[in-house]
Amino acid sequence: MADIARVGVVGCGLMGSGIAEVCARAGLDVVVAEANPGAVKAGTARIVASLERAVARGKLSPEERAAALDHLTVTDRLERLADRDLVVEAVAENEAAKVEVFTRLDGIVRRADAILATNTSSIPVIRLARATSRPEQVVGLHFFNPVPVLPLIELVPSLLTGAGTLERAAAFATGPLGKEVIRAQDQAGFVVNALLVPYLLSAVRMVESGLASAEDVDRGMVLGCAHPLGPLALADLIGLDTTVAIAESLYHEYKEPLYFPPPLLARMVDAGLLGRKSGRGFHRYP
Repeated sequence: MADIARVGVVGCGLMGSGIAEVCARAGLDVVVAEANPGAVKAGTARIVASLERAVARGKLSPEERAAALDHLTVTDRLERLADRDLVVEAVAENEAAKVEVFTRLDGIVRRADAILATNTSSIPVIRLARATSRPEQVVGLHFFNPVPVLPLIELVPSLLTGAGTLERAAAFATGPLGKEVIRAQDQAGFVVNALLVPYLLSAVRMVESGLASAEDVDRGMVLGCAHPLGPLALADLIGLDTTVAIAESLYHEYKEPLYFPPPLLARMVDAGLLGRKSGRGFHRYP
């Protein structure tokens, strides 16, 4: 929508970098805030590498890559988001960390009708909205990884989200970003993860019980059900720590055993075997 030209992103990890990239490629002025100079360097490198891959695959011209980088600033100062029309929080899936971000943004972002959005996978939006003095301007915009490739955004209003905020957020997602939007109620997991996570956990339990190897579980679902990725490879892509965090949030909300993280998954996270981002999860990665 025309009134959203300046976008802020908090966090430049796997999801934050993807959100920043698609916004910059859309010609929007993007400022990404990270925690420290080291994270700024790593986040910038992540975005540049993604743009380079898009050029190599013919999805982006060198000129479009250069233009996207011209629209992008990565900083370690959250205060640089003061003039933003919309800010998307994309920090780790930890409720306390997200609440802290929203509390700080509430005191920093100056525009009276600025939208404060969260990319949470599972935490109820209302808990983050109540950390601000403007809960009617807080909404869930849940992107999917890899953000530049997957077309979906879940639009999640809380009970206090204003109708105008919802309309502007939807127009932003479908207009400049060219995404498809589905609307979800503000319940843990929303639509996609409430369906997906029990499937992933079931695959983990199958390996944990010795019924099949991780390789055979994934080959079975790819070759037998035409899934592009097996469930364990998908969990590795999401991040096993993030998978645990989503599962715990779902279990806390619904108290159903199918949402409870299997012990094997928890032990892998304890061991630092987080999937692709650590080089090893249920599979190994270069």
